[in-house]
Amino acid sequence: MDTQRCREFVVLAQTCNYLQAADQLFISQSSLSKHIKSLERELGVELFKRTTRRVQLSDQGRIFLPFARKLASVAHDAEVALADAADNSRRIIDIGSIPVMVPYGITALLHSFERNHPNMRLRITEGEADQLKGMLRNRRLDLAFIREWDGDVHLDGGDEEFATSAFAADRLAAVLPSGHSLAARSSISLSELANEEFLLLPQGTVMNELIMDACAVEGFVPEVRYRGTRAENIIDLVARGMGVSLLMRTPAAYLTRAAVSIVDLENPIVTQIKVYRLRDRDPSPETLEFLEHISLADRRQG
Repeated sequence: MDTQRCREFVVLAQTCNYLQAADQLFISQSSLSKHIKSLERELGVELFKRTTRRVQLSDQGRIFLPFARKLASVAHDAEVALADAADNSRRIIDIGSIPVMVPYGITALLHSFERNHPNMRLRITEGEADQLKGMLRNRRLDLAFIREWDGDVHLDGGDEEFATSAFAADRLAAVLPSGHSLAARSSISLSELANEEFLLLPQGTVMNELIMDACAVEGFVPEVRYRGTRAENIIDLVARGMGVSLLMRTPAAYLTRAAVSIVDLENPIVTQIKVYRLRDRDPSPETLEFLEHISLADRRQG
């Protein structure tokens, strides 16, 4: 039995959505569909009940799921053991992170760990929250730095799988041209921006979902003029008077320039960056050392 097909089955069972599962697995939807059908033919059962929009586990799929998880886990552990044998001079930890790393000190933390642990090597993958969670489930990551917020509704329904520890907190802020009528205020209501043109991060990101939800609570849908992945581009466009934005205060302050003002919201919207790991997977000695390094760094900053 192809253990990679088992891994793909587990991810699809978690998301019940071919697009989301394919994104997490970094393969096409058509490839994922072919692989699942191949697995069903091999097993001689239908693992999913399919509709036009979503898929749902069949009774046979529910029976097979815990076995598929074990097969995928054992295969990963075998791969790791073989990789360690090939490079036993340096032990490897696979770390995932949200794209915004520098302002929160994540890159500095990774560097300091390797400097203090010359016998270890970090492999680092950047991704959005759903991708990183999928890679944790597939045992492709040991740990991941992931952003969450209190109003987050987890679509995959599987966050009870993860153990988390706090790393950093931040809050949403308005990013305005310095000449804007609200730029000199110490704080504003989000509703005061209802008639503005917005420059935002892309759909499908935690930040975009958070902002759209926050605007909906205030009774408006933002008119979005620009969507892009680079916060520095957004801030430059704001500085040139092409719109306003909503960004986390820490990276916005890190990237800001003289022609931009960062203004707090009267009703704070707070996010947490947490370190995620699988709850049912015992952390390796290397992973425990990295977690201890984070704890020591927090105590020094405190």
